This record gives sequence, C-alpha cells and structure tokens, in this order.
Amino acid sequence: MRGRAGEVGARDLRDFLAGAFRLPADLELPADVTPVADETVPDNDRSTPGSSDSEAFTPTSAPTPDPTEHPSHPSVISPESAHVDLPSLHLPAPDLTPATPRTPASMASPSRDSDLRRTFPAFSPRPSDRDGDSEGNGDGNTNFAETWWGNAWVTALEEGALDPKRLMRGRNYAEKGHVDAITVTPGLVLAYVQGSRARPYRVQVRLRTLDDAAWERFLDAAADRPGHIAALLDKEMPKSLAESGVPLLPGPGDLDPRCSCPDSGHPCKHAAALCYQTARLLDADPFVLLLLRGRGERPLLDALSRRNAARAARAAQEQEPAPLPGVRATDVLVERGERRLPPLPLPLPIPPHPEQPPAYPAAPGGPDPFALDQLATDAAARAHALLTTGRDPVGDLTLWQDAVRLAAARPGSGLTVTTRALYASLAKATGRTAADLARAVAAWRQGGVEGLAVLEEPWDPPAGRFDRARPLLLAADLPAFRPWHNHLTHPHGHVQLRLGQDGLWYAYESEPGHEDWWPRGTPDLDPVGALTGLGAPGEL
Repeated sequence: MRGRAGEVGARDLRDFLAGAFRLPADLELPADVTPVADETVPDNDRSTPGSSDSEAFTPTSAPTPDPTEHPSHPSVISPESAHVDLPSLHLPAPDLTPATPRTPASMASPSRDSDLRRTFPAFSPRPSDRDGDSEGNGDGNTNFAETWWGNAWVTALEEGALDPKRLMRGRNYAEKGHVDAITVTPGLVLAYVQGSRARPYRVQVRLRTLDDAAWERFLDAAADRPGHIAALLDKEMPKSLAESGVPLLPGPGDLDPRCSCPDSGHPCKHAAALCYQTARLLDADPFVLLLLRGRGERPLLDALSRRNAARAARAAQEQEPAPLPGVRATDVLVERGERRLPPLPLPLPIPPHPEQPPAYPAAPGGPDPFALDQLATDAAARAHALLTTGRDPVGDLTLWQDAVRLAAARPGSGLTVTTRALYASLAKATGRTAADLARAVAAWRQGGVEGLAVLEEPWDPPAGRFDRARPLLLAADLPAFRPWHNHLTHPHGHVQLRLGQDGLWYAYESEPGHEDWWPRGTPDLDPVGALTGLGAPGEL
C-alpha cells in the first residue's frame, strides 16, 4: 500500500506541475514579450527531407510542441525520476487542455495614411501554380505578377537572392496569405508576416529614393508625351516612361530586405513573401512604385499639371498671333495723312500747396470725421509732394515711423479723448505702448525722422565734433558731462545732449535718477545752444 500511495502521489505531483505554469487560453501576450517557438533555427538547418513549410504551420496558429518529443523539457517528469512519498497529498485535477496561441490582430495603421504613407489590406490566398510542390522545388518559371513592371520587380528579387529554396518558400507564404496589411512609405515597404510561431515577424524591404534631379527628369519625360499621364491615371506604367533614363524599377541587389526572424538568409522566406506581395501591389497601382521612390500620387499629379500649364503658356507666348482679315486703322490714317490725332494738351500748373479736403459730416456709427479729415489731408500733402518733387516722402518710412508721423501730425499738445483713441489704435497696430508712441511723437516733432533715430538708436560718433563739445560746455560754466556713445549726460542726471547723425545736438530732460528721457527744445549745431530754454546756466 505504501508503494501504491507513493506512485499515486508522484503522478498527481507530475500532473500538477505540468499545468501550473500554463497561461490561461484567453490571456494575450504583451507586445514586448516574444513567445518561445520553434523558429530559432534558420531554414537551412531546420528543414528535413519530405517535409514542407505549408504543412509545418498554418497562418492562424503556431504548432504546439509535444511533451513526449522533448524528454528534457522541465515540465515533463517521468515516474522513474519522481521518487516522492506523499501518501496524504490530495491535489485537484489540473486543466490539461492545451493552451491555444492567439494570433495578434493586424498591426497596420491605415488611419495614419497621407500622401507619403499608404496602407493596403492583406491579399487573400490564391491557388498556387505549383500544386503538389509546396516547398517550391519546381521549375519556378511561372510568373507571379500579372504586369511587366510587377514581374520586373520579381526579377530583381530573384536575381539578387542567394537561396532559391527560400524564395520558393516565401512565394508559397505569399500565395497562402501569410502577409498582413502592407504599409508603403518613401523608400520602405513594411508588413508583418506570419511564420510558424504565434506572433508574426516584422519585415521591411528598403529601396533607395530618387533625388530631386532624377524627379525633374521623370517629370519632363512624363510631360513630353500626354499618353504617359493618361496611362498612369489608368494604372498602367508605359515602358517608354520607365526606360526614360530614371531608374524607377529596381535591379538585382537594389532591394534591401530586413526581418526580425533569426534566419540570416538574403532574403529569408518572410522577406521574400513580402516582396512577392509587393509585386501584386505594383500590378494594381504603379503609383506604389513612385511612392517607394519618394513621391506620392497627389503631389506628382499636381506637379505634372503645373508643368503642363507652364509649357502651354510658353507655347502660347512663342506662337505668333494669326493675322486678322482687313486693314489696320493706323494704316488707313497714315495713308490719308490729313487725319492725324491732335497733340495732347499741356499739363495743368502745379498748385502752390495742397488744398483742404471737404468737411465730412458725422454719422451715427460711422467713422470719425476728424480722422477722415486727417487722412485726406495727409494723402493730399503726399500727392502734392510726389507731383512737385517726383518722390513720396513717406514711401521709405517703416510702419513704426509712419505711425509716429501720423500721431505727430495730430494738432494740439494735450492728450484728449480723441487723441488717446488714436494713440491706442496706432500703438496696437505697431506692437508698441501708448507711452512709447507719445515719447516718439515728441522726438518726431523735435527733429522728424532724425529726431526719432536719435531717440531710439545710440551710435558711436567719430572724433571731432563730439570731442569738442565737452570743452565748449565747460567754457559756458557748465559741469563736466559724462559721455556714453553719442550721449553727454549732466552729472546730476536731469539733462542730456545727444548728437544725431545729421550733426545736430538734441536736448533731453529726465527726473534725476529715473533715466526717463524726453526730447526738449530745438536741435542746434552748438551743444550750448541746444540747451537754450532748458534753464539758466546756474540752474543747469
């Protein structure tokens, strides 16, 4: 009885351990966890005579290893190796139903498609032309694609492959629908290919894109013959366009396949399957090839449309107009002689000054009549200057300078309600504050454009007049002013002189210690004269 109990306990323990680490059937593996599968050995090491890839797996499930074929597997315990004496061990019967691996849903993202990214749904399986030869060891002469350009793609793949057997397996994969949705971007074809394990492999095929010069040659060749554009719109690729000197179709070795499987073949059967399915995409739409080379369908058609329009416009300009029937009117007038056009009258004399615009009545909800009067007066003055001198004095001003000029032309010295509204509007249009505008208006009224430049643009004057200014100020019983760039500042910090690039001195005043300088007085060539009116020499 003791031996019989030990044998039963060992069997219960073995059954318990066999199912203790099995994942539930409805639990899907995370994206970053790779399940253990049998594809850890390259194709050339795993294939056996008399077997085929199509029989080794199905696209929806991976093969489940048989524990009897792996005696060294940690989950398999033989009765001979389990000497456990547990007579009182009572364990519930484990669920020995084998876990079914779950195939992930399609990993394509058609919602991200654009002119330079297109996603195509997976092709459905189609009957193989090599029935009874699933390994693909037949003659392989049957064309996979249906168009000459699709077969040119297949030729580039097959002539650049190193192992024909892998190609045949990949072709078999493609025909049986193991390739998921295909995403095409410039220089890249991407898809997931179902192998013999539950989780598919990530496969890429890279192709060099064309540079701008090559695309210019392609557009010229396509625009030279209208039939090329019509053929492209009918999803056809003319041979004359593909052979126009631009390498649209790949050659042997141009395709660069990459796969996440451990097989180091070039290409592996998963990459070969993607290449074959890409040929079917090219059959349906040759613009896929153009996208692979770097340009999308819509940008290409737009560029061809613009090029055709430009060529038509040039042709119309170069073509001489057809002569019109009849006699030209100028010829008739020359023949008669007596009917010549009279000369134009002399221009009217220029008025001495601009006239005043008419008065604009105020209307409820209408524009400010005073503002309209100011704009009309300004336009009349500019027109008069242009008529008399041939140039517009305001044409070279910046937006800020013109805003300061308009505000300075406003009569009056106080900030009325109307003036505040004008200042606020001009300051907002120029990105400044009303205080900045008021200070700039004072500088404009002091010296115009030069006065505004003196306010806002310090500069380093050359030796000469600036150096002689300090001795002149000392001779007028004024203290020694501190120099900085083109500024001479009183030691008490309330008076300042600034030398403009026009050679004039501009006076400024500020509260002592506040550095809040405002233009004062009239510019003068003499620095002492520029201080006239700011106070007696003793006060300065």
